[in-house]
Amino acid sequence: MALSTATNKGAVTVKNIVITINGKKISTPPGITILAAAERNAIAIPTLCNHAELSPYGACRICLVEDKSSGRLMASCVTPAAQDMNIATDSDRVLEHRKNIVRLMIAEHPESCIVCNKGNRCELRRVAAELGVAETRLYPMPNYKPFETFNPFIARDLSKCILCGKCIRADHELVAVGAIDYSDRGFSSRPATLHERPLEESVCTFCGTCVSMCPTGALSTRSEHYTGTPEKEAYTICGFCGAGCSMAVGVSGGRIVDINPSTDKNTVNGATLCVRGHFAHDYLLSADRLTTPLIRKKNEDGTESLQAAAFNDALSSVVGRIADIKRRHGPESIGFIGSAKCTNEENYLFQKIARVIFETNNVTNCQEQNGAALLRRIDEKTGVAARIMPFSGLEHAEAIVLVGTDPEHTVPVAGYHIRRAVRNKAPMVVVDPSGSGIASFGGLWLHPETNGQWGQDALRFSPDALEALAAGIAEENGSDNTHIGGQTEDPGGWVDALSGKSPDARARAAGIDAAKLRKAASMLSGKKIAVILPPDLLERRYGIQTFDAAFNLALLTGSIGAQHAGLFVFTLENNTAGALDMGCAPDLLPGRRNAADPDDRKILEKTWEKTLPDTPGMGLREMIEAAEAGNLKALYIMGENPLRALPDPERIAAAFEKLEFIVVQDIVRTRTSEIAHVVLPAAAFSEKQGSFTNTEGRIQSFGPAARPPGDALPDWNILASLARKAGYPEQYTTIEKIRQEIRRIAPLYSAMGSHRREWLKKTDSGASKPFSFAPPFRPEPVQQDDSYPFSAYIGNRRWHLGSGTRTARSGRITAAYGTGRIGISREDAENLGIANDDPMAVRITSATGSIERHAEIFPGLPAGFVFVPSGFSGNDAMRIADFDSVPTGTENDSHGWRTVRVRMETI
Repeated sequence: MALSTATNKGAVTVKNIVITINGKKISTPPGITILAAAERNAIAIPTLCNHAELSPYGACRICLVEDKSSGRLMASCVTPAAQDMNIATDSDRVLEHRKNIVRLMIAEHPESCIVCNKGNRCELRRVAAELGVAETRLYPMPNYKPFETFNPFIARDLSKCILCGKCIRADHELVAVGAIDYSDRGFSSRPATLHERPLEESVCTFCGTCVSMCPTGALSTRSEHYTGTPEKEAYTICGFCGAGCSMAVGVSGGRIVDINPSTDKNTVNGATLCVRGHFAHDYLLSADRLTTPLIRKKNEDGTESLQAAAFNDALSSVVGRIADIKRRHGPESIGFIGSAKCTNEENYLFQKIARVIFETNNVTNCQEQNGAALLRRIDEKTGVAARIMPFSGLEHAEAIVLVGTDPEHTVPVAGYHIRRAVRNKAPMVVVDPSGSGIASFGGLWLHPETNGQWGQDALRFSPDALEALAAGIAEENGSDNTHIGGQTEDPGGWVDALSGKSPDARARAAGIDAAKLRKAASMLSGKKIAVILPPDLLERRYGIQTFDAAFNLALLTGSIGAQHAGLFVFTLENNTAGALDMGCAPDLLPGRRNAADPDDRKILEKTWEKTLPDTPGMGLREMIEAAEAGNLKALYIMGENPLRALPDPERIAAAFEKLEFIVVQDIVRTRTSEIAHVVLPAAAFSEKQGSFTNTEGRIQSFGPAARPPGDALPDWNILASLARKAGYPEQYTTIEKIRQEIRRIAPLYSAMGSHRREWLKKTDSGASKPFSFAPPFRPEPVQQDDSYPFSAYIGNRRWHLGSGTRTARSGRITAAYGTGRIGISREDAENLGIANDDPMAVRITSATGSIERHAEIFPGLPAGFVFVPSGFSGNDAMRIADFDSVPTGTENDSHGWRTVRVRMETI
């Protein structure tokens, strides 16, 4: 008997096969294993080495089944199902063999279940209990191995290792790093690094996937706060980067004590997390957590300090003071800084309070000129073609181009997808003057071949190299002429200009070896390309020009709107896209409607029953400048720390000192909260209900896993109370009430909250508009400044993302990587007398300030180029950045604050 599963005309007919398991006939696709066939039909077969996301391995042999026709015992995880098989999963022979295998494992296992971190989650213990194995009745076979706690992340007790190979296979297959493998043979066999060096001296990124995979207590998370099995487990979404990883959090005593990937299917991260997601959430237990409202009051000696207050008094103070300032100075004197770390519902309510109650469009967030600006530019160029970009599509991409970014440090889960794509033979080209870890994994790295060619203007390389690459593809006839002819416009004459200069000449101008450029063009020719852009691109010098060159390359190859191709941006914050969609921007209303468009305003005015301001408000830079000029009088800051996150913090602090009133609503004490007049304690992401929209375009809903500390409340709850205190008639008593309103006015969010995960609902707005090539890149000469001979780039490392306000409070992160070393080229290191194995203290000085760090050689950096990691040492890197270089979004802006001219000296 065979059942056809194919219906398409001309398709090869694939027939199901029929097998019998435990007397039950089942139909299953050919080629799958007996174990998979059983699982599809809810037939349980125990296993310790199998995992849905890993290749079958057959290490533990617990999944033995019996072929009743032949009497053979087979490992069901590696044996393909065949037509007419008659399988028994629980015969006497099978059960006896399983028990013997488990008895042998336990005989080698230490008797430490009571104190083992795995506790009741131990899979070996579970299987033994199911089989009724209590005592082994065998001589103990102790396999003593040292208990290793060399790093602050992972504890290794390999005496509990059962050699299932899950950790090794996850490392190789999912994370695709290859930090560990089997070492030695027989009784001495164990997972280990190359030459058995400590993990911190290997290529391990401490993603923790091996810990989550381990079925016993051989690998566990190190913790100073808790040991044992959590009391309960809850689902939530990670609060760090834009991947929006699904997590299972362990809770004990009302506190988050353990983090693992959730077991849900079809999540962005699957069975993986990164070092921040897995290990940095101990910041939630920081002594700096805000637990009670604070109001600045005078002390008996005449000084002022923040003093504990009731929530009702704090909210009354906020409403009264801001209303008074509005009455005296007008609504334009008030500013609201929301947060890409807060939920969709909270950002929606925040901007609504600003616009409806206090009648101002002065609302933004600190991601305004970071990922949000890039998402907006992609929208302007592509309409809706890039709204939904699943990470999983990268694994099926025909080709990948990374432009000046290393996802392994910014959004590591996206980096895993890229590594898996390259492992599956997808061609990858990396266009980056400074190199990246992923560039060494595979593919072709385009960078200046001549050391020192670019000096202070290193970032000009990217747009030059991208145009050279496009010219090479065009010369190979690898462009999509059908797409260009039917769906594009070229008002700037970019296509014609492309043929005006040969690829070899362009390669020489960019400092690239011509043969390497031609090889790269050949790799990409005729393919639809996934072009991956850095989230901070528009904060860099030549950011707009680099974006235009990348967009033109995607357009030339017909990649915009193609499956598994187009422009990808991996945002730095967890809800950058959602905050933008909710209208947390000075010129955008919810649903990304134009605040200056009467028709768009009318839609909101009808729902809100309020006439809205008809001119865009002030953005982040404009607010700071208005505060300096004395025109901005009050500022409400939710979930942001501008005095740590923004360039030139002393200038920002001086501007804030001129404000009459500052409200800070946050989860931890910060430098910004210390100067506030009112501080409102908020719940962290794991302590509240809400939703985030990740960079793929998924709306992910979650509930509270733990209670917030003290009197802290969810941000939406605080905002709802504030609106009620201000006399607003709408009562937001539940999160669903807010969602109902969002669904009515933002069509993209029409399915919000219906399931844990929902994709944005695409509309046809802008879908028929032809794409337009950007004009050719014509850079103006950069004046060299001998007093600042180096070009420093302030970028991100995987340990701290952004300012480090949260990760700096992680005991594990700070213990492992307390200070971020500055990266310099080998040539510059030799000139300064720095050896690779002997980092030396250096002073980096710009026109705005200086910092002191240790420097080390970063392979691949061009001479004259310096990499300064942000987030470390109080985010002191902001001291050398120039606030006047914060982008304003204008077309001719080519100097972002992340690129700084500096001088460097040893100290």
